Amino acid sequence: MTQTLVVKVTAGADAPERCSQAFTVASTALANGADVSLWLTGESAWFALPGRAAEFDLPHAAPLPDLLDTLLASGTVTLCTQCAARREIGPDDVLPGVRIAGAATFVEEVFGDGVQALVY
Repeated sequence: MTQTLVVKVTAGADAPERCSQAFTVASTALANGADVSLWLTGESAWFALPGRAAEFDLPHAAPLPDLLDTLLASGTVTLCTQCAARREIGPDDVLPGVRIAGAATFVEEVFGDGVQALVY
């Protein structure tokens, strides 16, 4: 049975170390064979937009665009519905592969068998 990890990232440029840690843990879990679902909430919602991850800079951290590309290619990346609405982000605004979904989808994911959820 494959392990599943759901990571909810609530931080963005406002808390760069916490943000970077979430993306790094999610990408590392993918590299170790886990199924990974990354949720962009709060200030991390901006990373669903083209070019925004490239604006993020944290010394000695893996580049956020690379981590996001890995997650988009091999995992699931979801933008919180309410977070998107508060920032006036619509489905046509986000990077290819980013879905917009809400609490019901998040709860369904984290209540699955063998799921570990982390919130940063």
